Amino acid sequence: MTIPSLPKHSDKWFDSDFKFHDLYPLYIRELAQKHWTPLAVAQKASDFLAAEPGVKILDIGSGPGKFCLSGAYYNPAADFYGIEQRNDLVFYATIAKEMLGFNNVTFIHANLINLDFREYDHFYFFNSFYENLPGTYKIDNKLNYSRYRYNSYNRYLCDQLEKKPAGTRLATYHCSEEEVPDGYHLVGTAVDHLLNFWIKA
Repeated sequence: MTIPSLPKHSDKWFDSDFKFHDLYPLYIRELAQKHWTPLAVAQKASDFLAAEPGVKILDIGSGPGKFCLSGAYYNPAADFYGIEQRNDLVFYATIAKEMLGFNNVTFIHANLINLDFREYDHFYFFNSFYENLPGTYKIDNKLNYSRYRYNSYNRYLCDQLEKKPAGTRLATYHCSEEEVPDGYHLVGTAVDHLLNFWIKA
């Protein structure tokens, strides 16, 4: 399989997280430290998930698209998909994609519970449900947050991942082992054990 070439002008954006964040307006840049995946983490996670050419990788709660865009840069032979329920973040993710000139990234404006996981091969999860818990940092006040939503989303995610076939890969960042469904075995860790790699047996 031929690996698609990347536009040379995209390289400059991946020199640092600081430079990458210039793709976005100020209010999104200000959320970066607590809510968006660092480039170093995205590279390690996407390298693990892009196990073979042509795989479809889903970022669960993709925000402004940083993981998908950086994953597409580091692993251009894979296809990256991001689902996000905030329309403004999908809008800016799409603009960033166009600025970078990538054709192996797709952003979906939808709620997770309306997504068919059968369409995707491997998954990235940076605990996007966590903001539903009391006392946590919120991206904004546009949503109704609650512990009930946190539990509902976690149950749905576990149910969908349990249905996936053996060999399915999952990369989690800032998540506990309790949030990973049975049948997924830890095969590696990085970034002070904050980034974990799982494969379903």
